[in-house]
Amino acid sequence: MYNLLLLMYEFFKIGLFSVGGGLATLPFLYNLAAKDYGWFDTSALADMIAVSESTPGPMGVNMATYAGYHAAGILGGIFATLSLAVPGIIIIIIYKFLEKFRNNKYVDGVFYALHPAVGALITLACFEVYKSSFLGGEEFYIKPLHLILFLAIFGIKVFLAKKKNKKIHPVAVIAIGAVLGICFGL
Repeated sequence: MYNLLLLMYEFFKIGLFSVGGGLATLPFLYNLAAKDYGWFDTSALADMIAVSESTPGPMGVNMATYAGYHAAGILGGIFATLSLAVPGIIIIIIYKFLEKFRNNKYVDGVFYALHPAVGALITLACFEVYKSSFLGGEEFYIKPLHLILFLAIFGIKVFLAKKKNKKIHPVAVIAIGAVLGICFGL
């Protein structure tokens, strides 16, 4: 029971403070992975991102469901998701209150300063996930096969995006990466 309450508390905090959308949950989830709760580690976080990006729905909610399920089963998935979503009601109330002050230079200054702070947090969390999955974890080395596959998929995507009528759908990029990963036994 304590584990479930702790899970709810942590995801409530994430929902309350992850300003900027689904990717803004990454720094908080990375912080959870670093804690000693034993719910998930940084390599599981990379899996959560992959699953959350490839399933329908908001990324933050998908990640909360995945992390909650990983931590405490079906009940954990349900409670983590609800705990993440509840602060949205609080945010709507705050927004309605702040809407009256939208032209206030101090309120504008706060929101203006939040953008780079959120960007920095997301970038740092992305680097940590990148380091744990692409570079081989804490040892900070590049796996040659990963580098080749990464550059090949990246190059194909950029090449096709630059061609006028040759846009490739993100699902196709994910599918290509999955097939190559299976073929090369990564």
